[in-house]
Amino acid sequence: MSDTTRTVIVVGSGPTGLLLAGDLATAGIPVTVVEKRPHQISNLSRAFVLHARTLEQLDARGLAEELEAVGRRLGRFRLYGRLSLDLSTLPSRFNHLLVLPQYEVEKALERRARQAGAEFRYETEVTGLTQDAHGVTVEVRGSGGGREALRAAYVVGADGMRSTVRNAVGLPFPGRSVIRSVMLADVRVTEEPGELLTFEAVGDAFAFLVPFGDGYHRVVCWDRGRERPDDAPVGLDEIRETTRRALGRDFGMHDPRWMSRFHSDERQAPAYRVGRVFLAGDAAHVHTPAGAQGMNTGLQDAANLSWKLAAVVKGHAAEALLDTYQAERHPIGRSVLRSSGGIVRAAMAGRPWSIALRTAFAAFLDTVGPARRKALGQVTGIGYRYPAPRGSHRFTGHRVPDVALAGGGRLHEAMRGGRFVLITPEPYQAGAGREDRLAVERWASDRRTTVLVRPDGYAAWAAHAADARAIEAAVTAHVG
Repeated sequence: MSDTTRTVIVVGSGPTGLLLAGDLATAGIPVTVVEKRPHQISNLSRAFVLHARTLEQLDARGLAEELEAVGRRLGRFRLYGRLSLDLSTLPSRFNHLLVLPQYEVEKALERRARQAGAEFRYETEVTGLTQDAHGVTVEVRGSGGGREALRAAYVVGADGMRSTVRNAVGLPFPGRSVIRSVMLADVRVTEEPGELLTFEAVGDAFAFLVPFGDGYHRVVCWDRGRERPDDAPVGLDEIRETTRRALGRDFGMHDPRWMSRFHSDERQAPAYRVGRVFLAGDAAHVHTPAGAQGMNTGLQDAANLSWKLAAVVKGHAAEALLDTYQAERHPIGRSVLRSSGGIVRAAMAGRPWSIALRTAFAAFLDTVGPARRKALGQVTGIGYRYPAPRGSHRFTGHRVPDVALAGGGRLHEAMRGGRFVLITPEPYQAGAGREDRLAVERWASDRRTTVLVRPDGYAAWAAHAADARAIEAAVTAHVG
């Protein structure tokens, strides 16, 4: 086989593309990241929160500890006045939000990808894409205007809302703008907010305030009566006034280093795969920033797709495995659009009946435990599961927590390197040729269930009191 039949091109070097590239390179797949921007980590971060499920994925890659040391933990966050959601009840080691700028996540993911051998081509713009039965040809233009054709077995478009890759394969991006003329600014404050994340919606305005950790705060605010085009100038006085209306004070904002307007869309591509081309992150779905689910959902896309691409490219799985990316991630993308849209629509409530409905819903979540747990599971990502074949064990398709293993280890530690993990009560020999992609572990407890955990942390197969023949059949079917 030629080299290009074993390679992958990732377009876009945001968090989604970086995690995907790092996973592929770790698995031994030659991967090239193509990025039209210069090589720099911008401090104008879009995202500021890592949720529990994302932190679990990063822990399985050996990155969570260093990011936890840089960020700030938040065990409870408040919405709409009286509603306060307690994260300490989450069934996860990471029973909190981690507040840190997106660029800190990008730095860690880029370092990991480079150390694993990923190649980066910055200031390189994709200008066209064609595919055939054997691979994909990507036309690119460098910073000097020179043109080149790159060839790979598969291409992943992680190149954002205006994805060139998505347009090149002819996929529409249906949806609409939900909220216009949202103002953003990075400012210093003379009065520190009393909470790490400050959010409130009052009347015709809402505002959100979060610290960078470098002396600046990001403020996001909106005024129903001042909707203007995205290119309309933004003044600090306008931001101060809107923030005062929503939060009661402006915290002495001064010295802005950046101000802008944007509009927030809800859109989703109808397919995440067209032949040998895949979409992930904002190229596949965009939604409002409410709930801070954007970066997290993209990282989950990458974690789902990377091990499947690696298995197929290395010949350990049939190409049909790649179809499960659409089946598993598209419904979750749709769910995130609904949940984030619901939060922002509630924040935008202006009529008395809609405000009353928001208040009643907040009270319902505050008092009804199952509803509150479901809402937390959706926002943090730990509540999602993937479809399972009929007749499967009830664990199949579910996220597997970071369980303790015999000998003092943890599941996330055993998963490092992108491996499947078989957790069994009885000894099992993995067999020659599987050592680099299957770890065999035993429960620290007396549990009798055998579980085969996928590299993205979900149960591929499970059985109670399984014999060696059943285990071998399951391992062969899923690991190869």
